[in-house]
Amino acid sequence: MHDPLASLKINHFRYFLLARLCLTFATQMQVLVIGWQVYEYTQSPFWLGMIGLTGALPFIGVVLFAGHVADIMDRKKIILYSTLLLCVCGLLLWVFTLHNQFFLHRYGIAPVFVLVFLSAVSKAFVSPSLFALLSQIIPRAQYHNATAWNSTAWQIGAIGGPAAGGLLYGFAGITITYFIAFLLSVLAAAAIYFIPAYPLPPKQKKESLAASLKLGIDFVFSTKEIIAALSLDLFAVFFGGAVALLPMFADQVLKIGPLGYGLLRAAPSAGAVIMAAVLVYHPPLKNTGVKLLCAVFGFGVCMVLFAISKSPALSFALLALSGAFDSVSVVIRATILQVMTPDEMRGRVMAVNQIFLGSSNELGEFESGLAAKLLHLVPSVIFGGGMTLLGTAFTAVFSKKLRQLQLKEKINPQ
Repeated sequence: MHDPLASLKINHFRYFLLARLCLTFATQMQVLVIGWQVYEYTQSPFWLGMIGLTGALPFIGVVLFAGHVADIMDRKKIILYSTLLLCVCGLLLWVFTLHNQFFLHRYGIAPVFVLVFLSAVSKAFVSPSLFALLSQIIPRAQYHNATAWNSTAWQIGAIGGPAAGGLLYGFAGITITYFIAFLLSVLAAAAIYFIPAYPLPPKQKKESLAASLKLGIDFVFSTKEIIAALSLDLFAVFFGGAVALLPMFADQVLKIGPLGYGLLRAAPSAGAVIMAAVLVYHPPLKNTGVKLLCAVFGFGVCMVLFAISKSPALSFALLALSGAFDSVSVVIRATILQVMTPDEMRGRVMAVNQIFLGSSNELGEFESGLAAKLLHLVPSVIFGGGMTLLGTAFTAVFSKKLRQLQLKEKINPQ
């Protein structure tokens, strides 16, 4: 009988979720405030996009090596030390803003971009290690359940972060917002500290760094279900998202200010949390590939409709619905990775996943800013949504393995 609370009964997984929640809450608050701060200073969609590029380049440059490290070193220590670096970056953002006039007069917004860069390096090490550690905490039969709860924790943080960031920014100011984000990252580090160190899975043989990275990349590209799922989400994340442009939509199209901007940022995660809760009780184990294709297609439709909406309520609803579709995609993709990846390769495989998706979030923000500069605001989002629909149709036609995917057979092989 399916138990929706099965993974929550594991004490160490609860610490894992707390760390995930607090870290997401903190980083989402910071992302929101950084976006609004840079927009106020520059009034330019290009510089909003540059925030994403500044986060993407170091992430891409480091994450494959970070995946290799996650497969040969204590994963808990990697997560803990990387989170402490995020704490330092959060503290410096607070200090920079506390002495805003001095730093802005001398350096402009350059310190913000430096800290975005350093935070991206830290996140590159956190992501593959978290993925690998989760599989050690949770038994195989509960991967889909733990993945749904993990996604729920992330989405709650993604809702609460922008909403709290918008409220705090509007009522208490930017300095208090950055400081609370810093405290949340400290709490995340404390939760990680209480998770025990798990022994690494035995490796069949020692490999050089180059051979180790090649092995992880070859595994991903030779596993058709994984590469199809990653390619599908790549189209959606790179072209379909409009997150980087939400400050402009809030200011120029919907005219709802920083508080409304915070609500818009929270809307996709609101829909995602509701859907993740549904998936806990009704996991997508049957007709999984078809459900994944439908979810990404629905996401693209939502982005096109959002671009032409002039109503704050309708825009919020469309973003929430896009988040619900995205939640289906996230849970399915993460479960595919957990089920089909050998234990000793989890760090490297997750690193390749992050090259596809983690970095494409930031590169997608850059693409959005550049497209808005060239095509103007609304046409650029319509273009991105249309590209998502085309990418989904292409994958549906040419990936028979994904269309036929049944996760139930992968989790409980006969």
